[in-house]
Amino acid sequence: MTREEQKAQRRQLIITNALELFVKKGYSETKIGDIAKASNMSVGLMFHYFESKEQLYAELVKMGVEGTNFPQEMNFENPLDYFKCFLDELFKYALAEPWVLYMFVLMSQARRGEGVPEYIREMALSVNQIQQPAEVIEAGQKYGYFREGNPMALAFTFWSSVQGVMEQLAVSPELIKSGALPQSDWLIDIIRGAK
Repeated sequence: MTREEQKAQRRQLIITNALELFVKKGYSETKIGDIAKASNMSVGLMFHYFESKEQLYAELVKMGVEGTNFPQEMNFENPLDYFKCFLDELFKYALAEPWVLYMFVLMSQARRGEGVPEYIREMALSVNQIQQPAEVIEAGQKYGYFREGNPMALAFTFWSSVQGVMEQLAVSPELIKSGALPQSDWLIDIIRGAK
């Protein structure tokens, strides 16, 4: 393994451990020493990768913001496919990479701003998870793909359900082990029309 590969691997280890600690303990209660210890390195070595706990947290929130662009990049044949493909990919990815579940919790915590620096909270709040799904719903309502109702309210309800599922799986990993995972169609039925 090259030196650059080792550095990249170490950086990823720090990010993964920090994410889990921030989710479990919160931003304020997580100490830089906790992250270093979980990453099996000295605090001094960790500072070669991140200047501060704040910078590390900001990096994680930035990753969360970038991750929310995934649905915008999807292609779909009909409006229901937009939601089905999104959920199928999200669940598959979350099962393969459990840190994805923690990102949902972290972004929720960052938006609430509990002890989080204001510029990081504002970065988390910059994500509009409702607008694009609302536009897809509004377009699909004309053809009966989605139930009647305010598209923003329907998108909000759908997204809140997804957020809740992901957060619950993050804090209750035994649900994953037991196979108690929702099916995409259950969440899509929240917004599905008669067609």
